[in-house]
Amino acid sequence: MELVAIVVVIVVALGFDYTNGFHDAANAIATSVATRALTPRVALAMAAVMNLVGAFLGTAVASTVGSGIIDAPRGGAGLLVVLAALIGAIAWNLVTWRLGLPSSSSHGLIGGLVGAALASSGTVRWSGVVEKVIIPMVVSPLVGFALAALVMIALLWIFRRGRPARLTRGFRHAQTVSAAAMALGHGLQDAQKTMGVIVLALVVGGYHHGFDVPWWVILLSAGALSAGTYSGGWRIMRTLGRRIIDLDPPRGFAAEVTASAILYVTAFAFAAPISTTQTITSAILGVGATKRISAVRWGVAGNIAVAWVLTIPAAALAAAVAYWLLRLVTGSL
Repeated sequence: MELVAIVVVIVVALGFDYTNGFHDAANAIATSVATRALTPRVALAMAAVMNLVGAFLGTAVASTVGSGIIDAPRGGAGLLVVLAALIGAIAWNLVTWRLGLPSSSSHGLIGGLVGAALASSGTVRWSGVVEKVIIPMVVSPLVGFALAALVMIALLWIFRRGRPARLTRGFRHAQTVSAAAMALGHGLQDAQKTMGVIVLALVVGGYHHGFDVPWWVILLSAGALSAGTYSGGWRIMRTLGRRIIDLDPPRGFAAEVTASAILYVTAFAFAAPISTTQTITSAILGVGATKRISAVRWGVAGNIAVAWVLTIPAAALAAAVAYWLLRLVTGSL
């Protein structure tokens, strides 16, 4: 019976990974599509391939998600917690996708784990949540905004004597590389979160020891994320690429380079599951502010910020409700 439950959890986890892909596809490609450096379909194909490659570059973030957020009980009770967490995260992903808001799938999953654990009277590792989630959630957008602005200012100074038309063409080509780097970072960060949840399910179900990620879990997670990415996230892409600021190729390049660098550093150096959505959005705001403060549509940015703040508690609440409903259903079987 527990084997069936584990299979169900894995299938739902891959479903979350797929929604993560189409929800966050815009993270990697919105800027390059908005500046016409890449066509939407070519950009999506490139992002899907780089997401797939990025998923194989490390598993430190997966260990953080699997072992550093909650202590799930062994057996069926623990599997119920993991399943409820995934349902909560998927629900929030679909709501924000429908509204076109670039919220964080990563924080949705973290919120789901916390909410399901609390609903089951389980243990939440609050020190891990604060150190690996809350602090990076606050710091990474601030760093992204400031660093992107500095990068853009540096580019403006370095190329101050260049011909605008020639520079525009050059940065359009450069964006092919920076968008690929961003997609690689997205795969590195976001596929690992699903890996961590699947390994957690295997551990609580008694089919795995420790939090090393089996190769087949990496392959499944990478494939689901890549497939979701290729299916696209057009609503959110419009928000990131056009509604925050009218991007040009130099600013798109600066935003992508900055965001991808932050993704790599936090994954390899800190094993922190940060939000690719927050990182690229704050970088776009940073490069936009160098044009002029009024160039940024702060009303849209404010709506995005509200979604960021609500993500963890909203996903936690959805996961808690899912847990209580699952308990009701499984208890009556």
